[in-house]
Amino acid sequence: MRAKIGSAKKASWAARRARVARKVASSDRVQLTVFRSAKHMYAQLVDAATGRTIGTVSTRSKAVSDGLASTGNVEAAKRVGKAVADLARSKQIERVVFNRNGFLYHGRVKAVADAAREAGLQF
Repeated sequence: MRAKIGSAKKASWAARRARVARKVASSDRVQLTVFRSAKHMYAQLVDAATGRTIGTVSTRSKAVSDGLASTGNVEAAKRVGKAVADLARSKQIERVVFNRNGFLYHGRVKAVADAAREAGLQF
């Protein structure tokens, strides 16, 4: 039996997250999973076969957040996208599948994806 979710907003997010997870799970590529909070952006590379995290990048790290006025904006998200693409290339990963984790594909989530594509990741 499924537990009830308190608000309609959280319920919508949980439904989108499950729907995206079903589609992404069918791929054998490494997953580029993003999470956004009000203040930060997080991105991680997850091996599809084992479910283990290969590497992670966020705006909480000094290398990404150096010189930024705010860590919760599109500019910070672009830096995270570039940094995660550099991390993937250092691990000899070129092709990934993008897991937006239930977040709508616009704003900061889209900025991470676009910056990762520009830096050389294919998805």
